[in-house]
Parts: sequence; C-alpha cells; structure tokens
Amino acid sequence: MRVRRITIENFRGVAHGVVDLPGHTLLVGGNNVGKSTVCEALDLVLGTERLFRRPIVDEHDFHNGRYFDDAGNLAVIKIDVVLIDLPEDMRRKLFHKTRPWREEQQGFVDVDGSTPSDTDAPGVIRALPITFLGWYDRKTDDFEGKTFFSHPTKESPDEPDDPTPGNGLESFGRDWKQACGFIYLRTLRTGRRALSLERGSLLDTILRLGDKGRESMWEDTVKRLKAFDPPVGSIPQLKAIREQVRKRMQRFIGIADGEDATAFFASDLTRENLREVIQFFVRSKGSEYAVPFHRLGTGSVNTLVFALLTHIADLRGNDSVIFAMEEPEIALPPHSQRRLTRYLLKRMGQAIVTSHSPQVIDEFEVTQILAIDRDEKHRLSSTAIPTEGIKFKAVRQRKLQLAEAILARGIIVAEGATEVATLIATSRALEAHGPENAYDAFDLTGISVFEAGAHGEIPKWGPVFGSLRKAFFAFHDLPKKDWTAEQTANLALYSENCQTTYKGIEALLVAEVAIDAQRRFLSAVAEWPDYPQHHGKPTVEADDDAVRKLTYGVLADRKGDGYAAHLIECCQSLAELPKTITEFLQRVNALLKLPPLDGDDADDEGKPG
Repeated sequence: MRVRRITIENFRGVAHGVVDLPGHTLLVGGNNVGKSTVCEALDLVLGTERLFRRPIVDEHDFHNGRYFDDAGNLAVIKIDVVLIDLPEDMRRKLFHKTRPWREEQQGFVDVDGSTPSDTDAPGVIRALPITFLGWYDRKTDDFEGKTFFSHPTKESPDEPDDPTPGNGLESFGRDWKQACGFIYLRTLRTGRRALSLERGSLLDTILRLGDKGRESMWEDTVKRLKAFDPPVGSIPQLKAIREQVRKRMQRFIGIADGEDATAFFASDLTRENLREVIQFFVRSKGSEYAVPFHRLGTGSVNTLVFALLTHIADLRGNDSVIFAMEEPEIALPPHSQRRLTRYLLKRMGQAIVTSHSPQVIDEFEVTQILAIDRDEKHRLSSTAIPTEGIKFKAVRQRKLQLAEAILARGIIVAEGATEVATLIATSRALEAHGPENAYDAFDLTGISVFEAGAHGEIPKWGPVFGSLRKAFFAFHDLPKKDWTAEQTANLALYSENCQTTYKGIEALLVAEVAIDAQRRFLSAVAEWPDYPQHHGKPTVEADDDAVRKLTYGVLADRKGDGYAAHLIECCQSLAELPKTITEFLQRVNALLKLPPLDGDDADDEGKPG
C-alpha cells in the first residue's frame, strides 16, 4: 500500500495544495515551505496514534488560525488522500469504496462522461480515496476531527438538518487505519511521552500489536503494588498511626470494625496512572547506571525511537507500512544517516522523508525527489526533478553534488572541474581582500557550485535546477558552435547566464589575472612534483608575454589539478583578480547576500543609535 496523492485545504500554513507521491519520496525545500505540514496532514488522515490526542486538532491547525470564515460559517480542514496498491484482503473488503485510477492521466477515470470501458481499460487500478475533516464544534466548544471514506457519498445524509462536516460519509476508523500501517517519526518526538506507556505511545502500540495479554498485565501490576509482603501498613510506626486514626474516626462516623478498617498501601495508582508514570530506562555503553531514556544524548534518543518504530513496522509487516520521517539526520553521523535511510528504502512499503542532509538525499533516486514550494497566496505545490536529456550515468556521477545543490540557497552551474575550483577560490579571495561585510564566500551565503561535466551539458541542467525554484546561474566559455533553439531556451531558465568572451578558462585567467600574480604563481608551482617540466622553469628576465604563455601552458597541461585555484590564491588584492569572474560573483552575492554575522549592517556603521 502507498499514498499516491494528498490534497490539503485550510491546514496550518497551507491554504491549498496537491502533492503527488511517486512511491518512496524525499521532500525537499526551504524551511517553512510545508514539508512537515505534508507529513502532519498524512498523520491526521492515517495515523492511529493521533486518535488518542484530545483535541485531535486545535485552532493553530487551521490556516491563519481561522476556524470561522468572514460570514461566520465553519472553516473546515480538509485533507484528501488517495491510496493505491492495497493488500488483497483490503482491496476485496473495500472494493465498493474504491474508484478506478489510471496513472497515464494521473486521476480517477469514473468522472462525468466516462463509460464502463474506461474503467476496464488497461492500466486502470483500484484506488481508495479517504478524507480527513477537522472543525470546531459549537455545541461542545471543542475541536473535532475524523477520517471518512470519501466514496461513495450517500445521496442523503443520515440527518438532513445536521450541519456537522462528514454527515453522510462513513467513518474510516481505527481498525482500517491500523491496516494502512502508517508510522510517523517527527523531528521533535523525543519527549517523555515517546517511550512511556500512555495510550498511543510507541511502547503502547507495540503492546497492542504484539501482546494479547496486555489488559491483565495492568490488573496484575496494580494488585502487586497493593499487596507488598509484608504489607506496608505492618511497619510498627504506621500500624500505630492506623489504630489512632481508626479509633478517633469511629467517634464521629461509622467505619468498619477491625484493624483492616484503615490501611497503608504502597500506591493508589490506577491502570491509567501507571501508563503515565512508567518510564523506559537505558544504561548506555560504558555506564553502570541506567537512566530515563530522555536523559540520553539527542542522537541516541532519536535512534532509540527509530528502532522502536521499525519494530512496530516488523509487527505490522514491513512491505505494507507507510513510514513518514522528518530529518533522519538529526544528531547522527553521516554513515548512520545513510544506513538508516537505506533501511527505510529497502524494508518499508513506502518511505516519505524530509531532509536537509546530502547523505540522506544521496540515497534516493532523482525520480523520487519532490521539491516543495509555497507561493505568496499560501498555495502548496510540488515539482518532480526532470532529468530528460541527461544521461543516467551523469546523474549518478553527480548525485552527491546534486544533493548539495538541492539544499543550497543558490546554485552556480559551471562546465568543468577547473571552472568550479576557480570560482570557489575567487569567492574566497573576494571575501579576504575586500572591505569587511562587502562580500560573503559561498559557504556563508549558501551557494553550491555544481560541475556540469562539459560545456554542452550546461543547458541540459537548466530544467533540473529550474524545478527547485531557487536562484541558479550558469558560468561557461564561448561555445564552439551556436546554441540550438532548445539549448537557448534552457539557458534562458537560469537567473543569469554568464557566458564569457573567452574560449577556455585558461585563456580568461591569463588575460585577466595581474601579471605579478602570474609570476608568483609560476615561481611557486615550478617546485611542485607534478609541474610539467617540458614547459621549462620561469625566469626573472621573462617578459610579460612570455609569462602569460608559460602560465597558459602550465594551466592547460595541469587542468583540474588545482593549479588554476592556486593562481587565484597568488592574487594579493582585488585588482589582481580576474574581472569577469569577480563581477559575476559580486552580482550573485548582491542577490543572495545575508545579513552580517555580527548583526551589524555595514551601511549603518558610524550612525548613532
């Protein structure tokens, strides 16, 4: 079973949104665009634990906090989910609740104007549509929320005069939700309740799924607490108090005769009290003392919670589990992030993950990545990353680069390794040699430099990075031949297409880097073990043209070996840096620059107050 589509209305920061899930799905995007909202919405529709929370929703779950519209009518949270690949027994029992769905048109086919042959056509499958509705109940002065089968809708509601949302729909209750096997690990799900035995907690879920004798367990525990042997009340001091209290009470009210009319017990806990107070203790490696689990480190707690969730998945049958998880990288080293993500993708029926980690992103196929965005009208949308025209090998080779670009605030696409190294070195030099706070290097601005692989690949990556809906720039040489119409259209997708007037990065550097910097460069690299000796050593007597010729030959021979970056590092002022590159980077910086780290705006220096 898996979620195929989720439609959200009036929930949290989303006025309206539709997200189509390709199977295993990685949700990426900036902070506060709606990634967690998608997971929370799925939890409302499918989550069994949510049923134990009262209220299920509150005023902060409504878009803009409004649970009435301007006319005073109820504003309803509505979340529609389409489930496909149902297990055979569920598909058989709920056949009349399902609708025919066709992937080619990405929708239901039993719409107005359809014919019986449409529903029986090749490629048509059965999909189960369900709906969560959340609303404010005036009668109880409380918030309500329920999940319903959304097909078929009854022609007339159960109570025609009842305005309650969902009137006329059949409830999609706890048993059916458990059959869906939805599990949700939130980023902040590490409080005391997570590993308590409260209703709906992880341990309670494990008990419900794996232990048929759990009800008698509570009764036996309560009896044990009362029946200490010897009884707590037999302690001489407590026994004397009991007797005094019994005698004095009998003067005023009728209580039972005998010593057992009053008693001390170890606890008056009920089964519900026990659920609240029992905690999970852990003794970490190297320690001799067990502590409540929430006293462990953040990474250990998150891993512990994840381990319990995977146990729940095993109890339910992994291949039918829909596992949603926020930011699995929290407090975990990179190798653990990869192992955890790989486990989800291999063992779960469907994994839905949000992340800001390149290691997590790298484990997903590009076709499984959805870029989430929200416009100024709070409409949520998702975009799959297009890879048409890009060879599969090129995608695999640059997967980690692509992951870093997905997380960046802005992207510069350069044609080769030498261009990438030169841009990074120039960015650092601009920060080092310029006025304070005038320019921020890439690592402070959040800019990722992506190597396209070749000059002709630059246009192909335009649609890929355009789908991420962030600023992205191209930097490349003059083309050997004119761009085609398709290439020109793809280049137009870039925020800026910086095409230099040179036919190679080496030609640009030789023409624009100050001659003194080139002399320093040649003097330094002449001692490097891999210096191309056939070009000869630089001499003090060499004129400027000879220096430029030697610099060009060395750079061309040692392309991609760090020589170009070192040439930039030999520049000792802004004036010595290549003008074409510095002006391009300053334009990018002006667009993406963040406030200074110290909180003081350079433009305000010296102003009073």
